[in-house]
Amino acid sequence: MSPEAAVSPSPDTGGGHGPATAAVVDWRRLDRRTVLVSALVTAGVAAGAAVPTTLGLSGRFGFGAAVAWVLAGAVLLIGSAAAGDYVRWRRTRYRIGAERVELHTGLLLVKKRSLARERIRSVDLTAHLLQRALGLVTVRIGTGEHSGNDSTLELDPVTVAEGERLRRELLERTATGAPGTHREGELVVLDPRWIRYAPVSFVAPALGGAAAGAVMQVSDWFGAQGRVIEWVGERFRDTSLTAMIVILAVAAVAAGVVGALGLWVEMWWNYRLEREPGGTLRIRRGLLTSRSVSIEERRLRGVDLVEPLGIRTFGAARVDAITTGLAKDDEEQHGDHNTLLPAAPRPVADAVAADVLRETVSPTGAPLTGHPLAARGRRLRRAYWAVLVPVAVLALLGVLLTPVLLWIALGCAVVGLPAGVFLARDAYRGLGHTVSGDYLVVRSGTVRRSTAALERAGVIGWTVGQTYFQRRAGVLSVTATTAAGAGAYTAYDTDASEGLAFAAEAVPGLLEPFLERVPPAG
Repeated sequence: MSPEAAVSPSPDTGGGHGPATAAVVDWRRLDRRTVLVSALVTAGVAAGAAVPTTLGLSGRFGFGAAVAWVLAGAVLLIGSAAAGDYVRWRRTRYRIGAERVELHTGLLLVKKRSLARERIRSVDLTAHLLQRALGLVTVRIGTGEHSGNDSTLELDPVTVAEGERLRRELLERTATGAPGTHREGELVVLDPRWIRYAPVSFVAPALGGAAAGAVMQVSDWFGAQGRVIEWVGERFRDTSLTAMIVILAVAAVAAGVVGALGLWVEMWWNYRLEREPGGTLRIRRGLLTSRSVSIEERRLRGVDLVEPLGIRTFGAARVDAITTGLAKDDEEQHGDHNTLLPAAPRPVADAVAADVLRETVSPTGAPLTGHPLAARGRRLRRAYWAVLVPVAVLALLGVLLTPVLLWIALGCAVVGLPAGVFLARDAYRGLGHTVSGDYLVVRSGTVRRSTAALERAGVIGWTVGQTYFQRRAGVLSVTATTAAGAGAYTAYDTDASEGLAFAAEAVPGLLEPFLERVPPAG
């Protein structure tokens, strides 16, 4: 019998005989190789810390004594980690009952947790490189509620076969195929050419800045930060300050591009999107750490076509699911848990959105109703204020303190004003809304443009907002609230009458009691 299927007495029965025996047969253990995984991971951490620790101790105790201390510490650390995980393995049991999933764990503080099977919304499988080598996975069973750890159970680890069995058993309890003629099986697989969108994402400059910061931080740990700065200064001794800044910025961007490419490969290699019998969408991806996320189609309320500025410039977009049943702690554990398609050419994104929604044409591609010119004016004024206020502060400080700040203020104005105007006009062009079949569609944003197609039946309420300045401009914002996705999707700065008519048409009967129809003049 496999280790994870080993039978042991239930904590509730004390191992007795008679009628209770039938109940304890279902209790299972995690895979015993969790102890080996814990020991190997700790050994890797110890090996990474061994070199700097040995160098730090050798100056005080000598090299031989430092090595001995480090080895003794590593053995103690690895042994403690393995012993702790052995206790966890011995004291952890789970079972899948007809109505509940139960997990008991703990030595001094015993925790008994359970989830009602009818409330389970997700069963996700994750395996890092070491677990994959051993044929193990971590199973996260969630209810989709935003209540922290109480909404999820984690089985870490079980065998791949056991993880797949749990996923099928828990998600196929209400297997009813969604209506429509769209195919089952593989919907889309990774096209390696999509990697060209990784360098133009916002991840690249962020990783570049993080790399520069990491160099300074690590050098500070070893007391060598001054020498690093001195070395950089020597390399650029005969270079102007402007040229040095440009070269260092290019180097940081190059490091960020390399990091973005590596991160993309790790996250999206082996990607494929499938529709399984019974109406479940399954996303599988990952190079070193494999991930499997399942989304029940009956929980799907729409899709969000996301176009960050960089990838939008190259005609690409990604597709996110608007769905219930993905808990907040899942998002904190691994990002992009609701992404159905990574950045891909826009026609591919529209086709995948249509397939996922079982529509002939994706509602995200429907023609949108534009917003009034007053919306453009509001965005331009915001851009002017966002640039001119810091410039004015810098100019004032320049007059009071140093003329250098005056030059900085001038540079900010020269660069900031055109950039602000461009982004404001682009944000205005991105505004739009419409009703397309069973979906309402709203679009907004410039740095991160979002086109959300939300199922009209999933709207549970409307919020109509109008500030003092919006009233003066004759516009308002209409927000559809839902239990799925971000929880709210807004059509910003619509014409007042057009926005209310849009909300009334999208969900008939929900807003009418609060509307007063004005008869046409004459």
